[in-house]
Amino acid sequence: MILKKQTKSEIVEKIYEKTGQELKTVREVVDLFLDEIKKALEDDSSVELRGFGTFEIRDRKGKQKARNPRTGETVSVEDHSVVAFRSGKDLKTAVWDMPGRRKKLES
Repeated sequence: MILKKQTKSEIVEKIYEKTGQELKTVREVVDLFLDEIKKALEDDSSVELRGFGTFEIRDRKGKQKARNPRTGETVSVEDHSVVAFRSGKDLKTAVWDMPGRRKKLES
C-alpha cells in the first residue's frame, strides 16, 4: 500500500536545494541518469547501483486465457519482457523496520 508518492520534479527540487547547482542543470543530470538506465535495459544489460539495487529485464511467458481485471474479458497475452527491481542490502536494511510504518498499515 503506497502511503505517499514523490515525483521526479520533487526529487530534482530536493537535489537542487542540497547542491546549490542550477535547477536546469540538476534536471538535465537526473534526466540523463534515467536515460542511461533505460538505454542499458534496452541493450539487455542489468543496472547495478551498489547498496541501492539492481534493475534487470525478466521474460514473461504469454497466456492464452488471461483476464482483463477491469472488464473481466478473456484476452490473449503474448510473451513479453518486464523491468524488475531487486533492492540492495543497504536499501533493504533502511526500510526493513521503519518506525511507525506498521501502525500506518494496520489502521
